[in-house]
Amino acid sequence: MGVNFRNSNSFIVRYTIILTLISTVFISGLLYVIGGFNAAYMLLLTPLLLITNFLVLRIGVDKYVFKLLQHLYSEVSLLEDFELKEGRVSTDLKSLTSDIEEFARGKKIEIETLKIREEYRKDFLGNVAHEMKTPLFTIQGYILTLLDGALQDKKVRKRYLERANKNVDRLLHIVNDLDTITRLESGYEKLNRTVFDIHKLISNVFEMLELKASKKDIKLLFDKSYSEPLWANGDAEKVEQVLINLIENSIKYGDQGGTTEVAIEKFTKHKWIVRITDNGQGISEEHLPRLFERFYRVDRSGSRKQGGSGLGLSIVKHIIEAHGERIYVESTPEIGSEFSFTLQKTENNSSKSTIELKASSPE
Repeated sequence: MGVNFRNSNSFIVRYTIILTLISTVFISGLLYVIGGFNAAYMLLLTPLLLITNFLVLRIGVDKYVFKLLQHLYSEVSLLEDFELKEGRVSTDLKSLTSDIEEFARGKKIEIETLKIREEYRKDFLGNVAHEMKTPLFTIQGYILTLLDGALQDKKVRKRYLERANKNVDRLLHIVNDLDTITRLESGYEKLNRTVFDIHKLISNVFEMLELKASKKDIKLLFDKSYSEPLWANGDAEKVEQVLINLIENSIKYGDQGGTTEVAIEKFTKHKWIVRITDNGQGISEEHLPRLFERFYRVDRSGSRKQGGSGLGLSIVKHIIEAHGERIYVESTPEIGSEFSFTLQKTENNSSKSTIELKASSPE
């Protein structure tokens, strides 16, 4: 609380004077009755009574208020690390009022934060249950159908087992994404920083997603020809995961016969910015602030058709922020979207390790 015993309360001074006057009159009267009254003696005694009464009231009130507030804080404090110590309490009413108001404001903010977290927890659990319920019920339906007699039909059996397997893959994808985002948020997932060629990394991602893009006749392009390596510092595997997610999304929600274009530009002297632009359906402005939230879907019906866990963009944001970088999004409905993120720029020299990037199949 911070305010010490600097200012005495006015009521202590007032009652010290009253108590001193009463004591002086009482002692004077007593001495007068017994015949020992002496004016000089009383003049000397009165200041001593004044000081004594003041100290008694001062110390007594301070101790009383301290014990009272100590009990109050022990009853209402929600902070385990808070400890009320001697010297942190003032008997000045103005200071006490200010301290209590500050305490109340802190508790109000804390309670509001807890309410927001509780609402977030409820939404999150509801979203997880909703995402996992659909594939689980679908798998259960196929299994029950097979047990009811369809197991004998080889064609039906194979078709239903294949569909059930797809839904198992979807469940595993959701669980893996949940595990990834939990590890990122807890800080358990560490970055393995190396120096790599960001242009080469994007080329490898293009190779991975070429088949998916060709099914929608979408062209994966660079904005220009890059003849020199563009060296960046970061966790190449996780940056690759970011690129796969963003480019795959541009394919999922892109228009038939469209394009996905990637540009690598100098953002600042020490940073690159990677821009991924498509000419797809775009995103309305009201959705943009919540786009990176867990399980948030712009178009739930469309998202269901496209599949996915609903955690991809949230994972992307966590990976980029774990690198100490920023991610941006701009979009216009019916025109297209641009996702961009920054990366640390570096030079390829012997003092830094580099890695050979190889294309691998996305999960």
